[in-house]
Amino acid sequence: MSSTNDSSDKLPSNPRRRKQTALLALLAGLFIFAIAASAAYYALRPVTLRIAVGPAGSGDQKLIQALAKTFERDRSAVRLSVVTTDGTAESIALLGAAKADLAVARGDLDMPADAESVAILRKNVVVLWSSPGVKTKNAKKEPPPKVKEIGDLAGHRIGVVGRSQSNATLLRVILTESGVNPDKVAVSKYDLANIIDMIRDPTLDAFMTVGPLDSKITAEAIAMTAKLRGEPKFLPIDVSEAIAERHSRYESEEISGSSFSSSPARPADKIETVGVNHLIVAPKSLSETTVGALTRQLFAARRLLAKELPSALRIAKPDTDKDAALPAHPGAAAYIDGTERTFLEKYSDYLWAAVLLLSGLGSGIAGLRHYLNRDEQEQNTQHRNQLLEKIAKVRGINSLDDLAAMQREADDLLRETLACYDDGLIEEGGLSAFSLVLEQFHHAVVERRVALGAAPHAADAPRMRAL
Repeated sequence: MSSTNDSSDKLPSNPRRRKQTALLALLAGLFIFAIAASAAYYALRPVTLRIAVGPAGSGDQKLIQALAKTFERDRSAVRLSVVTTDGTAESIALLGAAKADLAVARGDLDMPADAESVAILRKNVVVLWSSPGVKTKNAKKEPPPKVKEIGDLAGHRIGVVGRSQSNATLLRVILTESGVNPDKVAVSKYDLANIIDMIRDPTLDAFMTVGPLDSKITAEAIAMTAKLRGEPKFLPIDVSEAIAERHSRYESEEISGSSFSSSPARPADKIETVGVNHLIVAPKSLSETTVGALTRQLFAARRLLAKELPSALRIAKPDTDKDAALPAHPGAAAYIDGTERTFLEKYSDYLWAAVLLLSGLGSGIAGLRHYLNRDEQEQNTQHRNQLLEKIAKVRGINSLDDLAAMQREADDLLRETLACYDDGLIEEGGLSAFSLVLEQFHHAVVERRVALGAAPHAADAPRMRAL
């Protein structure tokens, strides 16, 4: 019968469409992978912060350079790029001009409005002392010092270690709060290289240094004073608590006996003084996560560096009180107070957004794929309709050859349908519907073979179980 050999009603397969769909799925997968990889890189990449510190060769610079090398060696999340400056004033200027992310500076200097503390590098204390005067060969007895307390400084000259204005400004605060007119006290500034000249200067009656309690500079200056001018007389700052209350960036501190020498004891007993912190500061706009990680690294590296640089042990936690003169950066405060958020707490919003985005992408890709596969889905429907038509035609076939030819056509439709299903172009529901029709078709073929007096074909059973 001509109807059985007519293949015009059978739609050809569309392998090109299948390749396009597979390519689309591949591209979508690569796109999602690229988004995930980019997000992971962004979250895990190390952050390098520029830190301004100076002057060159100072203890602060050496400590920051050692920290930078440690962070680099340990592949830490936060790295440091050292920017060497002439001193704290320039470091603060670079921070204010956004040319540095961090700066090392004294807490009593003028800071940018948004500057906040990350860590205390060291606590400095003021040491004031006087001496009898330069020793002479003919002197039979050491004269008493001209200055026995801060109130005696009026009309005298004091040598201050440090060329910057910060120490001189601090001295004026101390004199004013102690009831001494600062204008009646002459001040001479000396740099570190000229301390011996300061001690030998006969016009000086008192001396002042600002540095950590274990400062070699202060200890050597005091020892040199004792050698060249006689036993030093330490001048306590009895109004230190009042200074701390009125000037929030200064603190009331205490120098223990024998801090600078044990034999003889210098000082002989504890004395009150004023302290000021040397800090790492950052703008408030710097990421809390970054500052929190940096603070954690600083305190982890502190003991590791202590053997190489004992000054590393001076690193301390800043004041986290909200009313502090220089408040702690929120990232540092969270680490110090133990209120750091977990990974899920920090990024839960981003994770949910990513889930929604991927869900939306998945729905969009599924919709696009459904749209691009509409021809295959229509083809599957037509294949099913063709099989329904062949069921009716089978009953009118009188030739076993025509029946075999129709079975071959059904096999071709089956191969097309299975290929589409394997490629994901049709869903399981469409395959089940096709399977039901195919089963009915093979029942009709078996019945027609019996009617034509032929035994059921051996291949009919596997065909019926193919799906």
